[in-house]
Order: sequence, then C-alpha cells, then structure tokens
Amino acid sequence: MARPVKSARTQQSSQRRKVRRELAAAALELFATKGYEATTVDEISATAGVARRTFFRHFRSKEEAIFPDHDDTLERVQSVLLGAPAQENPIDTICRGIKEVMRMYTASPALSVARYRLTREVPALREREIASVSRYERLFTRYLLAEFDEHSHLGDEPLLAEVAASAVVTAHNHVLRRWLRREGQGDVEAALDHAFTIVRRAFGDLPSGAAQPSRPPVMSTREGEVLVTVARTDAPLPEVMKAIEQALHQRR
Repeated sequence: MARPVKSARTQQSSQRRKVRRELAAAALELFATKGYEATTVDEISATAGVARRTFFRHFRSKEEAIFPDHDDTLERVQSVLLGAPAQENPIDTICRGIKEVMRMYTASPALSVARYRLTREVPALREREIASVSRYERLFTRYLLAEFDEHSHLGDEPLLAEVAASAVVTAHNHVLRRWLRREGQGDVEAALDHAFTIVRRAFGDLPSGAAQPSRPPVMSTREGEVLVTVARTDAPLPEVMKAIEQALHQRR
C-alpha cells in the first residue's frame, strides 16, 4: 500500500517543479521583453497559463520567480552533507555539496546565461540571487562548525567555519561567473575542481572531531629538557607552531 502513496508524492513533486519552471520561463521572457519594472505578476501568470493565486503558491514575489530551483537544490546539498562518509574531510564534503548548485546551472545553459544577463541589469534580481546563494553559505558554515573538534582552534571555530564556507562558495561563484560570461561554454567541472584544489591548500587541514585527535601526541623528559611533539609532514606552519605551544603548555 505504500507504493501508491510514494508515487502520488513523486507526481506532485514533479508537477510542482514543472509549474515553477514554467512560471520562471514566463517571468524571464517578460522581463527581457517588457522590462522588469513594467512586468506584473498577473502577466507572468497569464503567460504561464495559470491563475494569480497559483503564482503565489510557488513564489512570494516576481523577482523570486526566476530562481525556481534553489529550494530543491538546497535539499540535495543537505542530502550530500547528511550522507557524507565519517572519515571524509569536511571541506571535501562541502565541495561535493556545492557541485549540486553548479549542476543546477549547467542543466539549462541557455536559461542560466539569460538569467545572468538579466540579474546584471536589475538590482532587485541581483539582490534576490545573493540572498539565494547566501543560504548555501550558511548551511556550509553550520556543517563545518558541527564537524570541528571544539578544542581544535581554541575558540576560533566559528570564524574558521564561516571563512572556510565562504571560500568554497566564492570559488564556486568565480568559476560559475566565468562560465556564464563565456555563454555556458567550456569544461566547468574541471575548472571547479581546480578552484577547489586552491581552497583545500588553505583549509583542507582544518581538524575535525571525527577525523583527528583534539591534541597532538606529546612526549617529554626532564633529562636535558627534551620535548618531542608530533605533527603531520604536510601540516602548515601555524598548525605546527600551535602543536609546539600546546606541548610546552602541557610540559609546564
């Protein structure tokens, strides 16, 4: 008996996406031909062949209408984070997550390019796009903060989580904009992987509670006052210095 219910829900979800995309296409067409300010919700609804109330069941405003897929994409990104392997570096996880956003744009290159041009011209649409993108950044910040060992950065975890999440989103947006300016041409997947490589150089070693101990192993002896602390060979210098500092503190 469960299958018909699931099938019905799937059909409803598919119909919802279809209507949202039809409204988005109608809005984009009218904004491009009549201008954003001159276009009304009634005109968008009529062009899409639906009632005004149907429009407001899907979107709160006309500027929101040209971004129909962000809600569904955000859910897919959340699924990536929730299903991440326990030992995966959290930075790698959010890099995989934001690829869902890129796939949303690359699924319809012509539409994405047209929307990009329009958002450059209309401040209200640009602000709506920024608000949509910021949702991913907040999601990634919360995820990283939850993954950090609470003792890993001596109280700086909120700052590091926000900066690292912003770096991943910024890298994605940089690649996306270049792809859009090239009319949706080029190997955007390779460009995105290259950008993430740069991000990992700066943030890939951020320790998390799942993958690394909160304190480095320390060995010391009073004879000759020798202190030994262990750090990874690829650890950045600030991390090595912090390990030594912690070891000296424990020695006292």
